[in-house]
Amino acid sequence: MTHILIVEDDKVARELLDEILRTEGHLVEALPSGDEAIARAGKGDYDLVISDVRLGDSASGFDVLAAFQQKAAETPVILITAFGDVTGAMAAIQKGAYDYVSKPFNVGELTKTVSRALERTRLLEQNRATRAREGEKPTRIESIVGASAAMLDVYKMVARVAPTMSTVLVVGESGTGKELVARAIHTHSPRAHGPFVAVNCTALTESLLESELFGHAKGAFTGAVASKRGIFEEAQGGTVFLDEIGDVGGKMQAQLLRVLQEGEIRRVGGTEAIQVDVRVVAATNRELEDEVRAGRFREDLYFRINVVTIRLPPLRERPSDIPLLTDHFLAKYAARERREDAGVAPGVSSLLAGYAWPGNVRELENVIERALALAKDGVILPSDLPPEIAREEAATSTSMLAGPGAIVDDRPTLAELERRYIELILKETGGNKKRAAEILGIDRRTLYRTLEREGRAAEAEDDD
Repeated sequence: MTHILIVEDDKVARELLDEILRTEGHLVEALPSGDEAIARAGKGDYDLVISDVRLGDSASGFDVLAAFQQKAAETPVILITAFGDVTGAMAAIQKGAYDYVSKPFNVGELTKTVSRALERTRLLEQNRATRAREGEKPTRIESIVGASAAMLDVYKMVARVAPTMSTVLVVGESGTGKELVARAIHTHSPRAHGPFVAVNCTALTESLLESELFGHAKGAFTGAVASKRGIFEEAQGGTVFLDEIGDVGGKMQAQLLRVLQEGEIRRVGGTEAIQVDVRVVAATNRELEDEVRAGRFREDLYFRINVVTIRLPPLRERPSDIPLLTDHFLAKYAARERREDAGVAPGVSSLLAGYAWPGNVRELENVIERALALAKDGVILPSDLPPEIAREEAATSTSMLAGPGAIVDDRPTLAELERRYIELILKETGGNKKRAAEILGIDRRTLYRTLEREGRAAEAEDDD
């Protein structure tokens, strides 16, 4: 029977984890304190440790991780928290945690993660102690904003692939931040001292792109009065980012394949093979498997660039990140415009959360920049938003201000106003409390407690 240690200061969460894992047939020991867990490191025969990151006034989950790394390096540690952030997710992986899970967690996914950790422990029984690498600096990618489960997966993939030499394919819709991910991979790789050179493959014709990437020999074409080094030569020892690689033509695909296979290029009009030492990170908004089946993209090139794939979720699939991104961009442009009074009025957040964002994060950034420029006193109002976002304001206001069950059709207390607003959001989400908590900007556990306080215990049950 596997022996699992749980470290969680919240009694409800601790008892829930205990019940889930005992049901799976594990022997479980649950502690409320990080200090108690640290005291057990190296003394208890644990197969797995699951620890919350924030443990009140006690030692943190990272302290628990460090203690087990030092005294029981063979024991995998899963960190779990409701306060997932970029630095925490990246640091957890870089410091040797097996995985990093964000609350509210899905029970099925959690049990799968536990099973994978235990299986990995069994398979790597002879070399568990080598998992943690001493002296490696934590990886931070503060330029990428988001704390949703989908983005935490992205951060973990970046952390794992950055130290390697593997070619990476970043897949995502336009505006999701593919170049930011590519830069993060480069910045935290052994090539960080070298150049990072990006090229948009759709911005140039194939002939110009060929010359841009590979350079040209003197006299190769009219106007080529001297030889010119291309991007692959300029990026020696660094990283080349090929954005929208799915749009390049057949001739260019063949030449890129040669670079990846042989590590060499030939300048346009030249005959000499030039060795290049670069790492390639490619990006596309296309499904390259479909392009291969349609005969528009070489299968051999696809296999060469698809060593590791990182998929970026569109913004509509991570609505809980919209408030974080809004604050980030508001701070960015408020600092630029020297508007210390910048803020967002009530009602704007719900409009932003309800929009589909076809242009993803890039579109949100443009919206915030525009809205701040139009805001008279620095506070963004619904009327400062673009028409496609603000046009629902009137309908939303009408439904909230008039008719049966309206939020402010009388003069309610603040507590009553809160209760009515929660009811409205629950109704709009069809009773989905996870989605309601995201819109309300609170943890799901807080929503449950609010419902219980209102005597609605049945509605406070988990809806996973």
